[in-house]
Amino acid sequence: MINFVFFEDPRTVTELRPIFVNHWIPNTIGNNIPAGGSAQLYAAQFRVALTDRLSLIATKDGYIVDNSNGALDTLLDDGWADVSAGLKYNLIRDPFKGRIVSAGFTYELPVGSTSALQAQGDGEFNMFITGGQRLLDGNAHILSSVGYRLPADTSIQSSAIHWSNHLDVKLTDTVYVFTELAWWHWTDDASRGSNLGVAGADLFNLRSNDVVGNDLVTQNIGMRYKPSSHLETGIAYEFPLTGFKDITNSRLMIDMIFRY
Repeated sequence: MINFVFFEDPRTVTELRPIFVNHWIPNTIGNNIPAGGSAQLYAAQFRVALTDRLSLIATKDGYIVDNSNGALDTLLDDGWADVSAGLKYNLIRDPFKGRIVSAGFTYELPVGSTSALQAQGDGEFNMFITGGQRLLDGNAHILSSVGYRLPADTSIQSSAIHWSNHLDVKLTDTVYVFTELAWWHWTDDASRGSNLGVAGADLFNLRSNDVVGNDLVTQNIGMRYKPSSHLETGIAYEFPLTGFKDITNSRLMIDMIFRY
């Protein structure tokens, strides 16, 4: 559930995943810019298994609601998010050892609302590899994914490496607890951007020209309820571990998965 736009399930599945996110913003961001308040996202991801190994994925969409404060409230308003879609291919699949590895890409179409700080450039690519391993006879699992966010116009948006990790433990036949960790490292900023000092992470890629070398690490803790193989729901609370918070003070996320 952490870094949910880019942290991709390595399995080939067909599913619909409604998502709600409440994202709290620090009182000051970047170069002492007054901010605070929150933003909400109402979205839905979907994945379609085209073959046993190839799937179509749509990882970002939805509607953003602005409840931010300070200077950020003059920049951000309600509006539609950009739309990301791509393909994922299963490279390694060993059900006996409980091991799976997949690779893929998405392209973010700049079709969202500029009022919601979307459609900032000519779109962006995300290339990723993701894998998982079953532990403790299926009573625990680890997942890890690394990717690179590359905008089509690097003068407008920043580039970054992201690394996401997941550990879950089964408590009962239907309940899992988990924790996740995500690291963002910015490798290039927008040469035609402003001195914001922040770029956003999964939902935003702001026009900032002073974010190279920034590192953001966040962690979440959560629980999932899975009454059947076709339905599950989860809740997670996320918080930064680094002094640099970018635009994330904390985050609450709730999702539901309908799997076919």
